[in-house]
Amino acid sequence: MVDLNVLGRLGFGAGAIGNLYRAMRDEDAAATVRSAWDAGLHYYDTAPHYGFGLSEKRLGRALAEVNPEQRAIVSTKVGRRLDPVPPGTDLSVPRQAFVTPEPFESVFDYSYDAVMRSYEASRARLRRDRIHILYAHDIGRMTHGDDHPRRFAEFMEGGYRAMRELRDSGAVGAIGLGVNETQVCEEVMAVGEIDLVLLAGRYTLLEQEALETFLPLCERRGVRIVLGGPYNSGILAKGVRGGGELHYNYEPAPPAIVARVGAIEDICAAHDVPLAAAALQLPSPTRRWSRSFPA
Repeated sequence: MVDLNVLGRLGFGAGAIGNLYRAMRDEDAAATVRSAWDAGLHYYDTAPHYGFGLSEKRLGRALAEVNPEQRAIVSTKVGRRLDPVPPGTDLSVPRQAFVTPEPFESVFDYSYDAVMRSYEASRARLRRDRIHILYAHDIGRMTHGDDHPRRFAEFMEGGYRAMRELRDSGAVGAIGLGVNETQVCEEVMAVGEIDLVLLAGRYTLLEQEALETFLPLCERRGVRIVLGGPYNSGILAKGVRGGGELHYNYEPAPPAIVARVGAIEDICAAHDVPLAAAALQLPSPTRRWSRSFPA
């Protein structure tokens, strides 16, 4: 079991070095990871989906250089397999939000065999003897809609069993969910046991519904929380006053969200606080959960 107390206050999310939204040079990706390590970050999260293997490859290569002793804590995800793209596919245009030269696409698969194969493939790309934390990626109704019951059953009957075996054997230190919604976490916790949840975008300056039932449930059950996406895919980092593309939940921000961010940005400006700094303070582990802005 990995000691989750050593994750630190901040971690490194490696979606961007998988060429999320736009291409990044290999040397820039390596420099980014190196800067994170030099700044004292010891927890790094990635996934096969991020650039269809590119993020894991770049992260593994960079960590091998800055931390050959493998002291860094690394998490990755299962639930998506990488299938070859059809011949002639243009790899220079965005696919599933990534601009990647990797000739693959990700396809949901929560079966036992797919999870086992995904784990081994990730370990090879990451150049790790052992992966510390393994998350099930994007299970839930937000992603799968009406197909959620089938996918949920596939996971609980197959992928979840594989994850438990990997943890029980010591191949991974902890297992959990890497999701963008709280409802499915409560569903899984009602019938199974997990160690932690990487919750992306659901406890931010824009959203605090997780306070109602989910975070108290985790506190009672001893399930740790890694809060990802504190900027809601970017809009809480750059604000809305400077123009340009505005992303929320990995898509163009709708007008209602733009208006709410603008109101929050005005409050921050009135107190001479950068919006991005305020967005990071809300989920800070040094403070108790509370509503900072009306939902």
